Order: sequence, then C-alpha cells, then structure tokens
Amino acid sequence: MKSAVFNWSGGKDSALALHQVLNEKQYSVECLLTSVNEHYDRVSMHGVRTELLEAQASSIGLPLRKLLLPEMPSMEVYNQVVGERLAELKSRGIDYSVYGDIFLEDLRAYREEQLAQVPMQAVFPIWGRNTRELLQTFINEGYKAVIVCINEKYLDASYAGRLLDQDFLNSLPAGVDPCGENGEYHTFVFDGPIFKQPVPFKLGEVVYRNYQPVSQSDDDNCGVSTPANYDTGFYFRDLLPA
Repeated sequence: MKSAVFNWSGGKDSALALHQVLNEKQYSVECLLTSVNEHYDRVSMHGVRTELLEAQASSIGLPLRKLLLPEMPSMEVYNQVVGERLAELKSRGIDYSVYGDIFLEDLRAYREEQLAQVPMQAVFPIWGRNTRELLQTFINEGYKAVIVCINEKYLDASYAGRLLDQDFLNSLPAGVDPCGENGEYHTFVFDGPIFKQPVPFKLGEVVYRNYQPVSQSDDDNCGVSTPANYDTGFYFRDLLPA
C-alpha cells in the first residue's frame, strides 16, 4: 500500500474520509496530522482541547503528529510550519497527504500547490459527494459527534453542544450546507466504526469570540491555511475530558 499522512481535524468530514481510506486499503495511514493553536493548546478553529484530540487518536489506533501554531499565524508563518512538517514526513517515505475536503476548489488548489513543493500528492476520498448524503451516511454508519463551533452568521448559539444526529440535520435552515463546508459549524467525533471505544467527555461552557478581519487558517480538514476575512463571531462549546 501507499504510505500516507491523514490530515485530521477531529470532525465529521475527517472521520468519513478516514473511514473510506481505511476500508479501501489503497493507502497505509502512517499518522494523523492536526493543527494545534499552541497558545490555547486546542485544535485550530475547532477549539477542542488537545487531551481529547489525543484520546481520539488513541481510540483510532494511529500516531498523532501536531502542527504547533502561534495564536494568530500569518500566512507566511503557517506555510513555513506546514512545509517543514510535510518535508519531514516526505523524508520518512510518505508520498501522499489525505484530506476531507468536499467541494471548495480554491482550498483544494492551495493544498495541491503546497504539496507540489515537497513534493507529495494530495488525496481527496470524499471529494464531490453530495453533502446531505454524506451527513446521512455519517449518521447511518453509527458515528457520533457533538457541535463544538458555530458561526453566528448561519446558526444561533443553541446549536453549540448539540449532537450531530437526524434531528440536527432536519433542523438546519436553508442556506446552511449540511456538512458545514462553508464554515457554518465544526464538530468533535467521539464514537463510530473507526474507534475502538468512545471518547468520554463532558459539556463545558459556551464561549463567544468575535474575530476581526485577519489572515486565518481554515482547519476544518486540518493542515491547510487559506486567507479568510472573518467579520463574524463564533460560539464555541467547550468539551471537558471525562
């Protein structure tokens, strides 16, 4: 099989993409790679504590590698950190990098351009799939996730901390992508077919943050940064290790 690194955010798209890769057995996933905000010690953009990220990786049974980023990295800093880590993985014989992207063409182009400098090849297992069907598959396969981040432009604070289940899917307003591919929401997956056992957690407080327009990293699929001018606020539901 071909050696690959899997870009893991801890969310539903990552879980579905990893599920497919493991089932198809074309790639040998050597490790999970996750961007972590070093200042807060949490998964970038998702806001999940690293203790829970590590518990995910342990339950899945794959080594975890972290991309440690400053609180507000510039694109130059982000590209440098990612480039150095990819080069290190390439030196270990890993030629493929797997992502859970679905339809954002500019994000895919950015990833491919970045990998070409190493060089490595990008793999997109769930690219082009219907997002409502994908989320339905996630639910039907028995995966369980909790909503950890909400963009207030699309959803209200009551969604933070909800389970990603059939009721959630049916409740989404028009204009919200079912998989949150436009950044509407982010999730933490705590159980499902790729896990040996559920990841225990407790719901913590809801925290609101408003971001001024700056260069941010889009880590829904982990490991890639694109310029995004956020002129909105986010509700984060803290999760506590149980």
